Amino acid sequence: MTYYGSKQLADSFRTVRGNTVIIANEIPEDKYSYKATADVMSVGELLAHLATSPMWHLEVHGTKMTELDFAFFSERMQQAADEAAALKSKAAIVKALTDKGEEFAAFVGGLDEATLSQTVKSPVVSRTRFEMLLGAKEHEMHHRGQLMLIQRMIGQVPELTRRRQAMMAAR
Repeated sequence: MTYYGSKQLADSFRTVRGNTVIIANEIPEDKYSYKATADVMSVGELLAHLATSPMWHLEVHGTKMTELDFAFFSERMQQAADEAAALKSKAAIVKALTDKGEEFAAFVGGLDEATLSQTVKSPVVSRTRFEMLLGAKEHEMHHRGQLMLIQRMIGQVPELTRRRQAMMAAR
């Protein structure tokens, strides 16, 4: 039994994705090409990456694959990169974040406890399906932290910061 069921994980992912969508909407489209440094993804590339990157989980856990190899993972990451590269406008990126986020969350919310507790082997580390799915949320939170810093760099105060400041001011 996991310490956190599929419905709670799905709801938690929806919260994380919702906060990402807020950032995607707040950053002006003319800043979607902004890069913090030359060797990192632009705002638009980063948001498109978040929209597409967790979708390989649907295949792995939907078909209950028990083992992954580097070739499979590389193919799925290239597929996600190709899908992300096809998202050119802010509207397309926000739509993909919203639609794919809900597709992922709905899938996760439908998994049973037995499935979540199964182990998937890989060349690097074996993990439960639950840990793998939690990793998708952690991946998004990592990149969202980058986006929040970028918001500061372009002169915006992130919504989560504004919310915290309002709570502090209300005390």
